[in-house]
Amino acid sequence: MGVDQKGLLAQLIRELVRLPGIGQKTAQRLAFHLLKTEREEALRLADAIRGVKDGLAFCRQCRNIAEEDLCEFCRDPKRDRTKILVVEEPSTLYAIERTGSYRGLYHVLLGALSPLDGVGPAEIKAHELEARVKDGGIREVILATNPTIEGEATAIYLTKLLKPHGTTVSRIAYGIPVGMDIEYADEVTLIKSLEGRRDL
Repeated sequence: MGVDQKGLLAQLIRELVRLPGIGQKTAQRLAFHLLKTEREEALRLADAIRGVKDGLAFCRQCRNIAEEDLCEFCRDPKRDRTKILVVEEPSTLYAIERTGSYRGLYHVLLGALSPLDGVGPAEIKAHELEARVKDGGIREVILATNPTIEGEATAIYLTKLLKPHGTTVSRIAYGIPVGMDIEYADEVTLIKSLEGRRDL
């Protein structure tokens, strides 16, 4: 049985449903949970949301999330300033950072090329990335766009844009996940695995 579509509770449910991955039932559960929660706890959540919206912006250099003009990675003098790893979203940047295996700089596109959705080179700030490469000192740009049609198109576009500047442009490898039986992999994954093979 659904909740009446009028009133404060219904308004909260409607807002929660707008979040990615939250359906009507989950939104109702969350709304009732918040209703039962102590006022101070619920207000801490509200304050945290307000703080993020008021206190965070995008880094002027790499477009990662930042509390200051530059993000923590662009400010870090210990990072390798000869490499830039390009990702579509900040969430991908943090996933890569958790591995501890990359110590260079980043560039966040905040999307991928999708002409049908009105996302072109200007929207992903491709020329800002090109300007960083043209400024000198960047020896390699590593493209870590998603293995989707849009991600592949973005990688191809950026390769053509950056290669003339004498910088090495590479693409992260895609392949069979660790622990998976090869027979269960889809065709695209198998093709990518074969294309990305390396000498042992």
